Amino acid sequence: MSKSEISARISWPIAFTLIALILAIAVVIIFLRVETWPARTARQSTVELERLGKDLRAAFIDIAHLQPRITINNRVYMEQTTPVSQLVVLSRRIEVEHEFLHTWVGSSKRVKLHGTFIAKAGFDLQQNLSIDIRPEEIVVQLPHAQILGVEQQQVDVLAFENGLWNRISGQDLQGELSALPQLAWKKAAESGLPAEAERTLQRQLDERLHAPQPLRLSFKDQQKHE
Repeated sequence: MSKSEISARISWPIAFTLIALILAIAVVIIFLRVETWPARTARQSTVELERLGKDLRAAFIDIAHLQPRITINNRVYMEQTTPVSQLVVLSRRIEVEHEFLHTWVGSSKRVKLHGTFIAKAGFDLQQNLSIDIRPEEIVVQLPHAQILGVEQQQVDVLAFENGLWNRISGQDLQGELSALPQLAWKKAAESGLPAEAERTLQRQLDERLHAPQPLRLSFKDQQKHE
């Protein structure tokens, strides 16, 4: 038998052994990858949710100057650390008028005022703001928006008429001045400013985050917008 024939008889068993060994190693690697896939997927998912948590924290610090309480899959990820009582989202110019007319024994007095105010709408955060991040959605829980305040900018006297014996008193004028902020507050609420503040906050968060799952605002109370 020639040397080449002997070499061929020896190399074929070695080749088959190597092929079998390589296949066995490949099967083991695939098996291990399949076995560890759920754990690796869970780790990747948790990392992604934690990234969203950091982005939400940064968004609320920029928008509201506070760090909210954040939970990820029912696990507390961040606690609220900065106490903030109010989050103002919108401001709007409101103009109102009020007139006082009083007649006594044929003598009339009349006061008419025009007031300009800045109404501020947003959220009262004396109750904690909380965020729950889940793979399927992000839930931001907070109270309904409301009118947080009206700031007087200007008051114009449109009419100031005394009767001959029915004179305008300081109490009359003070009563008219105190009526203007109440009218401005009511007008701002009836104009739909609170509901607009809720939509604005939703839009600000959506534009800031670009999260793969939907972000939903959930309101704790049952307050209805007028």
